[in-house]
This record gives sequence, C-alpha cells and structure tokens, in this order.
Amino acid sequence: MKRTLRLFTNGLVRENPLLMLMIGLCSSLAVTTAVANGIGMGLSMTFVLLMSELVISLFRKLIPGSIRIPVFIIIIAAFTTVIDYVLKAWFPDLSRAMGVFIPLIVVNCIIMGRVEGFASKQPPGDVIPDALGMGLGYTWVLTGIAVIRELLGGGTILGVPILPADYQPILFFVLPPGGFFVFALFISLNLFIKSRLKPVEAIPGQEGTGGHCGSGGVRQ
Repeated sequence: MKRTLRLFTNGLVRENPLLMLMIGLCSSLAVTTAVANGIGMGLSMTFVLLMSELVISLFRKLIPGSIRIPVFIIIIAAFTTVIDYVLKAWFPDLSRAMGVFIPLIVVNCIIMGRVEGFASKQPPGDVIPDALGMGLGYTWVLTGIAVIRELLGGGTILGVPILPADYQPILFFVLPPGGFFVFALFISLNLFIKSRLKPVEAIPGQEGTGGHCGSGGVRQ
C-alpha cells in the first residue's frame, strides 16, 4: 500500500511530468487558454496513459526489444483513436476546440517516456498508480494554468462570467507569452511545495524515466 501511494503521489508533485520532467509542453501551453480545454486534454491524456501502460505492462515479456517502439506507438495510437472518437461523438465542441492536439497524444513524450521507461519493466500493479498519478498530475497543472489564463484573459471560468462586467481582459494571458509566464509561476510553486515535502528514496524502476523522448527525441 505504501509503495502504491508513493507511485501515485510521485506524479502529482515530485516527478510531475510538466513541472519537473518538462515534457509534453507544446500541447499543454496551446490548449490552456480555456478551462474546458485543460480538463478535456488532461483527462484524455490520463485515459490513454493508463490504458497504454496497463496493456504494455501485461504483455511486456512478449514484446521483442527490437520492435518495442513501433509496438508501443501502435498501442498508444489505438487508445488515442478511441478517445478522439468519443470526444467527437459526445463532446463535439470540445473536440473542435482542441483540434489536432488530441491526435497528437500519440507522440506526446509523457506517454512515450512512461511506457518505455516504466511500464515496459514493471508489473500491472505498479503501472496503474503510476499512470493515474502522472495523468492527474498533468491534469491539475493544465487546469490550474487554464483557470488563470481564462480568468485574467477573458474574465470567465468555463465560459461563465466571474469578474465584473467592466473588467478589461488582459490580452497578454491568452497569448503564448502569457502561457509561459503562468507556467513559470506553477514551476516555482511546485518547487516550493517539493522543498517542503519530506525526502523519500527513489522508487526502483523510476529512475531516469524520461524514456525515448528524453534521449534525443523531439518533445511534444
């Protein structure tokens, strides 16, 4: 139980994929102009990450090392296609708003890094809390950034007016520089929280799990 809790909480703060590992930044900053987009992208990523890690962990001993990357991509692409069609069918407005960034989950370095660096070496009992922790860690950061950007850049949250009617939106926060600025604030907050947490020993199998993308691949 203690190990499971550590695997889960590791992705929330200590090894947060965005704030500490610095992977998956492109789509993250692009979709966080609206809270709905941040939540949708975060939960979509969590689903694909969880299912991909679970399947790869279950079949890790049957996947030849020489073709592991193509196999990983096929598995990730299958679950990305599932979530893409679910969004198009049930949440068409959200699907249109996020555009190409949902299909691009296939090449997101957060997923590639976790499946290659962790799921391909660990049993299913470990990859489930790992995937949920990393996915929800990704989601809370996206949602938090989106709340600030939408509120200050438009005066709304989830499209509902929050600030007074005479509030003048700050255009800076809906532009890319505003995204980087808010992201930097979150990095600072996360480092502060991490500094206050009690140090823990590294979890076996999680060292250097930047994976394929962290070793020269293009970060998405």
